Amino acid sequence: MISAVDLSYSVGGKTILNGVNLTVERGESLAIMGMSGAGKSTLLKCIAGLLRPTSGTVIIDGVDLTLMSEADLNAVRIRIGMVFQNAALFDSLTVYENVAFGLRRHRRLPEQEIARIVGERLAMVGLPRVENLMPSELSGGMQKRVGLARALALDPEIVLYDEPTAGLDPITSSAIAELIVKTRDQLGVTSVIVSHDLSTIRRVANRIAMLYEGKIVALGTVEEINSCPEPIVQQFLTGSTVGPIQITA
Repeated sequence: MISAVDLSYSVGGKTILNGVNLTVERGESLAIMGMSGAGKSTLLKCIAGLLRPTSGTVIIDGVDLTLMSEADLNAVRIRIGMVFQNAALFDSLTVYENVAFGLRRHRRLPEQEIARIVGERLAMVGLPRVENLMPSELSGGMQKRVGLARALALDPEIVLYDEPTAGLDPITSSAIAELIVKTRDQLGVTSVIVSHDLSTIRRVANRIAMLYEGKIVALGTVEEINSCPEPIVQQFLTGSTVGPIQITA
């Protein structure tokens, strides 16, 4: 469903991604883990077509995004839902208006149908009867759920999650992880989850990729990554300060 081939991205003379090769099968959940600044979010934005790579290709369901015009890219982006790290809800809009935003922008539907879809998606993420609340009235976990409901409103084939449990307590993080799995299993979406939260990664992933200094240094199932002999991977998994990963902050 998703393929990155020799993908590189540089900005301001700094290389963020350096020859990334990665595939994600249809209906799979792939987690991308790594240190802060490793290029995880940049890779996600390249997959979403929000950033154009410096070189290499991103192929979504057989279509090369790097060859597409901005207008054609918009047609592909509708097939991709994105859940941002900070939920990225519109503060001036109600929950209902946030979830309905994409439907009103990209679908010509009567308001009754929009209301039905909004209600279904909010119920799916466990938030019925919150349509009239403002984002400021929601907890961080509730905001993440509304962000997921908004991402699902257009029935995407792919859902991209950027640090979906960042800043959340362990119980709320577990609830969000369960929602990611539920979304994949019930809707059949292909999921890519960027995170450095190992507990979440192990809950949601069919496979895990380790990104380090702009390159994929390991790729495998949860069990394969846990037993991976690569020192970079083991240092990240154990949280040790001793190893090839140098702490700069």
